[in-house]
Amino acid sequence: MNIILASSSPRRREFLKQLGIPFKIVAPRIEEQPEKGEEPGHFAWRLAVDKALNVASRVPTQTIIIAADTIVVLGKKILGKPKDAADAKRMLKMLSGREHEVLTGVCVMSGKKKRSFVSSTDVVFKKLTTQEIDFYVDSREPMDKAGAYAIQGIGSFLVREIRGSYTNVVGLPVAELMDVLEKGFRVPLFGKQEVQGPKSNVQSPTQKSLDLGL
Repeated sequence: MNIILASSSPRRREFLKQLGIPFKIVAPRIEEQPEKGEEPGHFAWRLAVDKALNVASRVPTQTIIIAADTIVVLGKKILGKPKDAADAKRMLKMLSGREHEVLTGVCVMSGKKKRSFVSSTDVVFKKLTTQEIDFYVDSREPMDKAGAYAIQGIGSFLVREIRGSYTNVVGLPVAELMDVLEKGFRVPLFGKQEVQGPKSNVQSPTQKSLDLGL
């Protein structure tokens, strides 16, 4: 069974490699801008679905496609990837000493079958000094990260507390994804020949799931 990761993210690629899942990468080609008045959770969910649909139009129908999109939300404000160093510093100052939410929309698709959900993790930053922000931005690590930080890298020093999935903050809620692949798509993982389970939507109790009929 062919699996495609609809993402160019090295973090998502590494998660699947670590779990021994064979896959190929096909980068999606979509616009990643929220619509006017769109809620952050719906935005993350919609981007994951749009990425999966975009790649599905270019690959065989029996392929299993995994797509995801991660955003950082402070209040109702979506913090994307910084445009430059000044923008990264601005975001880090906003997040300093405060709690924010990391949302990852995930869509798994094969032919007409689709399963999608949004996973949420609360993250609390320590109070950051100007020197700490300058040091971190100078490392260049924030430049391709939503919210201008990477919890798995140098940016680990920014984080005082998290509540929820750690891998979700990195960019892919792995435990929830494994449930969907095993129970929803019968993908044999971890040496299993066949996985028994319902074919209906799979939802973790810790997920905030958006099911819009897909």
